[in-house]
Amino acid sequence: MDEAKNSIKRPIATWNCRGRLITVDKPLVMGILNLTPDSFYKGSRMDSVSVVERAGTMLAEGADILDIGGQSTRPGSEVIESGEELQRVVPAIEAILRIYPRAVISIDTYYHQVAIAAINAGALIVNDISAGELDPEMISTVADLRVPYIMMHMKGSPQTMWSEASYDDLVREVMDYFILKKAACRLAGIRDLVIDPGFGFAKTIEHNLNLLKELPVFKMLDLPLMVGLSRKSTVYKLLDTDADHALNGTTVLNTVALMNGADILRVHNVREAKEVIVLTQKLMQLE
Repeated sequence: MDEAKNSIKRPIATWNCRGRLITVDKPLVMGILNLTPDSFYKGSRMDSVSVVERAGTMLAEGADILDIGGQSTRPGSEVIESGEELQRVVPAIEAILRIYPRAVISIDTYYHQVAIAAINAGALIVNDISAGELDPEMISTVADLRVPYIMMHMKGSPQTMWSEASYDDLVREVMDYFILKKAACRLAGIRDLVIDPGFGFAKTIEHNLNLLKELPVFKMLDLPLMVGLSRKSTVYKLLDTDADHALNGTTVLNTVALMNGADILRVHNVREAKEVIVLTQKLMQLE
């Protein structure tokens, strides 16, 4: 796998979002919009009214995608049923699109029922932290919906993942996971795929840093790569602070991620992430 680290090739992808084509030929920023009262970062918690204002700010700052979620997936979070999640996310999607009809929205869910309702409300992408493991109908549903699918690596669930943060060979196990998932999604008929290594999901700080260092290995899958490090515990614990004061550390790790081949940064702070992209792209053009 060392050969993959010697040259990073950024795949150019064209996503077909139910007839709307989106070209991914440069790094993108995905802004996080949490419609939950218990997100680990309190600055991202909002309701269906404030989410529209926040969406407008993110779009003005250059967000390429708005990621809307109705359920916290922090370690030990309380599970809510699909019906309650629907009530949180669908009105927000509709409200945002009334004001910003060209916004590209992804729905952050592992319930196929929520994916269907969100796409019907105008979302264009499904972002699933479980890659179909928590809802066996998700993969076939995304295939039927004909939208891009972001699949993340996680062991267990948000309620159990800390007890499963054990690997014989972390990078190889995550790679093998995605090889199998890619094959299953292709077999189901999903054309547009994105992989997310799942920083912080059933992974220790050491695991997360190792994944970040070895990120170029995953370019062998020839799929866009999303990284979600924003304000996570790996950042603030290493800096002896908290999520509220982890923006600078997030920026540092996002810089490393881009240098190592990340195609999408999933973040709470869009403007800073866009600045990282501008500077790292300029630097990498000099090579």
